[in-house]
Order: sequence, then C-alpha cells, then structure tokens
Amino acid sequence: MGQRARLSLLLCLVVLWVAGLAAADEEGNQDESLESKTLSAEDQVKDHSTGARVVAGQIFLESGKSDSQSEDEENFHSQEEEKENSLEELNSLEMSNLLNKDLEEAEVQSPVLTAIGGTADGEPCHFPFLFMEKEYPECTADGREDGRLWCATTYDYKKDQKWGFCETEEQSNKRRQMQEAEDVYQTGMKILNESSKKAQKKEAYQYLLKAADMNHTKAMEKVSYALLFGDYLKQNIQSSKELFEKLTEEGSPKGQMALGFLYASGLGVNSSQAKALVYYTFGALGGNLIAHMILGYRYWVGIGVLPSCESALTHYRLVANHVASDISLTGGTVVQRIRLADEVENPGMASGMLEDDLIQYYQFLAEKGDVQAQVGLGQLHLHGGRGVEQNHQRAFEYFNQAANAGNSHAMAFLGKMYSEGSDVVPQSNETALQYFKKAADMGNPVGQSGLGMAYLYGRGVPVNYELALKYFQKAAEQGWVDGQLQLGSMYYNGIGVKRDYKQALKYFNLASQGGHILAFYNLAQMHATGTGVMRSCHTAVELFKNVCERGRWSERLMTAYNSYKDGDSNSAVVQYLLLAEQGYEVAQSNAAFIFDQKASIVEENETYPRALLHWNRAASQGYTVARIKLGDYHFYGFGTDVDYETAFIHYRLASEQQHSAQAMFNLGYMHEKGLGIKQDLHLAKRFYDMAAEASPDAQVPVFLALCKLRVIYSLQYVREINIREVFSHVDMDQLLGPEWDLYLMTIIALLLGTIIAYRQRQHQAIPRPAGLRPAVPQQEPPPEHQPPQ
Repeated sequence: MGQRARLSLLLCLVVLWVAGLAAADEEGNQDESLESKTLSAEDQVKDHSTGARVVAGQIFLESGKSDSQSEDEENFHSQEEEKENSLEELNSLEMSNLLNKDLEEAEVQSPVLTAIGGTADGEPCHFPFLFMEKEYPECTADGREDGRLWCATTYDYKKDQKWGFCETEEQSNKRRQMQEAEDVYQTGMKILNESSKKAQKKEAYQYLLKAADMNHTKAMEKVSYALLFGDYLKQNIQSSKELFEKLTEEGSPKGQMALGFLYASGLGVNSSQAKALVYYTFGALGGNLIAHMILGYRYWVGIGVLPSCESALTHYRLVANHVASDISLTGGTVVQRIRLADEVENPGMASGMLEDDLIQYYQFLAEKGDVQAQVGLGQLHLHGGRGVEQNHQRAFEYFNQAANAGNSHAMAFLGKMYSEGSDVVPQSNETALQYFKKAADMGNPVGQSGLGMAYLYGRGVPVNYELALKYFQKAAEQGWVDGQLQLGSMYYNGIGVKRDYKQALKYFNLASQGGHILAFYNLAQMHATGTGVMRSCHTAVELFKNVCERGRWSERLMTAYNSYKDGDSNSAVVQYLLLAEQGYEVAQSNAAFIFDQKASIVEENETYPRALLHWNRAASQGYTVARIKLGDYHFYGFGTDVDYETAFIHYRLASEQQHSAQAMFNLGYMHEKGLGIKQDLHLAKRFYDMAAEASPDAQVPVFLALCKLRVIYSLQYVREINIREVFSHVDMDQLLGPEWDLYLMTIIALLLGTIIAYRQRQHQAIPRPAGLRPAVPQQEPPPEHQPPQ
C-alpha cells in the first residue's frame, strides 16, 4: 500500500509540474507579445545571432535549436523558482531517493521472458545462451523449420537441453504473417521506385494492395492515398475513408491527417470543421508535416479557429525547418504553378510547360552539338519542371557534352553535381574543385560561387574566408543568387567580415528576388526574431509559408494538372483540394474552377457553393480572377443569393488593388444600370475609360459600351426637354437660308433619280442560260496575263 501511495504522489507531482510549465510558457508568451508592442523601434532590433551558424546559406541557431526551442528554454529557466516554491514541502534528497527506489522496483517488476512448452515450460529464458557454438542475446528461430522463436533456459543448450518457445502459436503465426506482409510491401515498393512505366507502377500497387489486406500499416497508407487520388488504382473515396479510419485507430499520423482532410472537404463524410481540426491536430502531434502546414494556414486566416499569427508562425516555422534542411547546393525541385482559369480564358498565354515537340527539337539540337541546347536540357533535367522529370543521369550527360566543348556554365554545374553527390555522380570534392576553378577562371558566376563554397567550408582546400568572400562578391556582382545568399550569410554571422545585418538583409533580399528558397527562409528567421529588422510576425509567416510551399508535396500540383489534362477531373479536384487545405492559392483557384465546371464528384447543387468557398480563399491571397469571380457569383446568384452591393464591393477591390480592366468595366456597367449603386452615367463613362486604358483588349467592348451610353444619354436629354418648344424657337430661314426648301427638294429629287436609274439597270441585265458555257481552255495563262472579262 505504501508503494502505491508513493507512486500516486509522484504522479501527482509530475502532473502539477507539467501544468506549471504550460502556464509559465503561456504567461511568458503573453508577456513577450505585450513587450513587443511597447518597445521602441531601436529596442526591437535585437542581436539574436550569437552562437548562430550557417550551413549552405541556411541560418541555424546554436546546437541546431530553433527559436521556439530557445524561447521555451528561457521560459523554463525563468520559472524555476516558481516551481521550486510549489514543491518546497518535499526535500530534494527525499525526492531523489524516492525516484531511485521506484525506478529500481520498476526494473525488478519488469516482465521476464518465460519459456512456453518445450522441456522447460514456465522457466525464465537465459540470455545470452549458447547454441551451435554461437551465443544468442535474444530469441531465435535457428534450428527450427517452422520459424517459431525459442530460447534456452540455461547458458549451454547442448549440455542441458533446457528450452522453450518465446511465443504462443498464435503469436508466431501473426509474426510470420506480418513478416510476409513486409516482404510483399518491400517487393511492391522496389518495383514502384525503380520503374517509370505506368503498367509497372500499377503492378507495384497490386503488391501493396496484398500487403494492405494483411494489415501492413505502411502499405495501407500508400493504398489509401492511391484510392483517394486515383493514383494507379481506381478512385474510391469510400474505401479510402475506411482505410483512413483503420489507420487512425492504429495511431497513424498520415491516416489522422487524411481523415481530417475528408471532414474538412466533406468527401465521403458530412463536412465538419471541428472534427477536421481535431484530426489535423493529432496528425501534427504525430509529426506529420502536411498537418502542421494545414494548421499553419488555418491559424493564419482563421478557418475553424480564431486567427493567431503566433500559432501560424509556430507551425509554419517547423515545416520550413524541414524544407530548408532538404535544400541541396543544386537547389530544390521547380514548383510549376499553372492556373486552369488562365489557360481557358487566355488560350494563347504560355503556361510555362514545354511541348513534347519542342523538347524533341532541343534534343535534336543537343545531339548535333548545340552547346546552349545541351546546357538548357541539362538544367531542366537537373531541377525538373516545365513538363520535364528530374533525371540526374541525363543532366550529367548533357553537362558533360557541353563542358567538353568548353562551356563554363556546364563546367560549373558539373562541379555542383560532384560537390553534392548523388546515385549517378559520386561525391568528390577534388573533381568539383577542378570544374569550379575552370569555370571561375572563365568568369562564370556559378563557378565563382562554387569556389567560394569550397573555401568557406574547406572542401578540397584549406578554409580561407578571405578568398570565399572574394569569390562570393564576384558572383553576387553578376547577379548569381547563390553568391548573394552566401555573402548575406557571411555578413549575418560575421565570418571573414564584420557582422553587418543591413548588408545581410540586402543580399538576402537580392537572392530572394531570384527565387532562392534559403533566402526566403533566412529573411523569415530575421523577421521572426527581430534580428536586424523590426520584428514582424506577419512578414515572417508569409515568408515561411513561401518556403513551406516549396516542399516535396508541391510535386502534386503537376500530378493534379496532368490528371485534369487526361480528362480525370475527379482525381484532379481531390488533389487540388488537399493542396488548397495546405494554403496553395493556385490549388484553391483550380479547385474552384473545376467545381465551376460542374465536377461530378459532388452533388450538382453543391458545386457552386464549394466553388464560391475556394474562390473566396484564393481571392484573399490576392488572385485577381478569383476576386472578379466572387463579384460574378454575387451578381448572378451562383451558390448564394443575388447581392449587387457585395458584387460591387468585390469588383471595386479588384479594380483598386489589382487594377483589373474587367472589374472596371463591370463597375461601369453597374453605374450605368444603377445596380448596387446609384445610377451615374458620368461615373460609368469614367470606369469604361479606365478599363480601356488598363488593357488594350478592353478597347472594343468599351467603344461599344460608350456608344450605347451616348445613345442613352441623348435619349435622356431629349426626354427631359420639350421638343415642341424647341422647334417653335427655331427659325429655319435664319438657320439654313431663305431658299432652304428648294435645296431640300433638289436633294430629294437627286436621290429619287438615282434609285430609278439603278432599278432600270437591274431589269436590263439578261441572265446567261445555265447550259451554255464557254469551253474551258486546256491551259490558262498566268493571272497577271489573263485578259479582262
């Protein structure tokens, strides 16, 4: 009874201590936010970089801790005294003795493996034991054909022959079944990873289906997502939901996140944002990055929760840390953002995708020795994107051909590939250094930046910060983003130069303009901590969100686009919906566009309300077409009631914020008709004129609208005056002269004569009989020598 009391007391103390920590953290965060509001601008610019280090241009805090971790540690230390006061009735020595005693008792009471059956049933297993001249520290299946695990109960099995099973027959069967499922799963994954053909991938999923039927968790995760998206399996949302529920019961973070997605989007279940939030939270606690990203976006805009910039910052920063740590020297994959609405409304506008014919043409040029084509194809295959899959083997071959022809750009990229290393190109600092030197000697900024990296980190050469700084400056002067990023990192940390946050900020901004992910990440860190700039949670979240959207999951944007192009709009819309939950504006607008086209995955009466929801989310992120669509939906009553005033507000926002010609034209029409606003023909003309100035495409419709407007204005003017009174005051003799009636009669007579003459000529024309045609000559003379007919 005394032992149980001690354990209960210990548990209560631990609970109180954890609660104290949580309260202290919350109070610390509140105090910190209040202080940030009251500090002066100079006090807010703090030095948070002491002990910071940079890896490949990425800012890391000391010991690899994030800012949130360091803040938690500060809160922990600041609350130590409070915790000690709450536990003052217990002596620290007695506490440690109690803990040690309980731990020793727990070790003694830990279950000991007991032999089942055999020659020593019920006796404890002895580890290690000797069998066939080999010591076994755990149970083994050696020596048995059925694969059942057993152990010896004495050290020397051969001498004593004392043994028993480590598991029941039921447990053995279950273990063998799981091992068989693992083998099937690994076979399927091997085919899936090594093949690029659709038929082979479908075969791989058959293996995964078999493993999933055997309750293999990872196989169930792969199959459930394949059923949800229609990847190499027929799309079946109901079956995927059942698998997600099963995975959730087993505690799978992927299953929890996916089930949250189903409740959020109302696919296969009744929509419930509350349940979605619960499942997303469990998925995030389990470490699922997509769940963290979704929660970051929800706290950012306030979907199902109160908006909280700090909460959004916490989730986004965690995901951004993982994305940034995956960025290599060769850069990440290219995110291709294609808007379906823009493709349909502007068919001639380039989507950024390369047609197969154009790729084949470049390949033909590369085979013929065109160096520029070789370098271009090498970069396409190195990074992927624009319809070209990432392929390091092809990239290496093209760069090698161009480098042999003396191209410095190809040499520099070969240096980057050797410096990074991959399955195709073995890592070699010496080879990378040779290529970087050749390229740098030719003035290539990529080679100069690579050489700077070698001197900065001592890759193949001794560390030399001065030379690193020199080469980074040369590369940055030529606008190369890697050089700008590394130069900013050196100024940020004071490596080789005096620490200068303004210079660091300058070079990080320049690199971010070139689209470098790590530049966005470093700027986000500076704004999140107030290092060198005034702390701005809003700016930090936007920058971290940009980094998060460059993660590996962004590849599904292209997968969804290809599904839509292949005619599978149901698969495309589900993929876009998941990406829309993560906060991708292009996915939100594309999902809305597909719903607008009456997607069959939901009931017909749900398409417009769902489209309206996602147009609204896309518009809140600054997409002009989405804002105009919101105006159209309220104007015509699609998915909502007709509301001219709300439509007018959306059109005005699109006009003022994005200078949309379409929105200006619509505002002109609403002023002309007096819809949602008081009728005003002068303002209508003004908006029509603004639309014509904003876009050349609007000039023709604006011209027609202005013509109509002039007619309306004239009619209104005529309606407002008394015509008889006007004509009574008009003196025709004075206006047109004394003989105006003779002039009028002469004009009428001339017109009459012209009509009569024209009619007579028509009667005199005798039609040629259809059967009498002149013979066609064998050879007609050229057109310029033909006789007149």
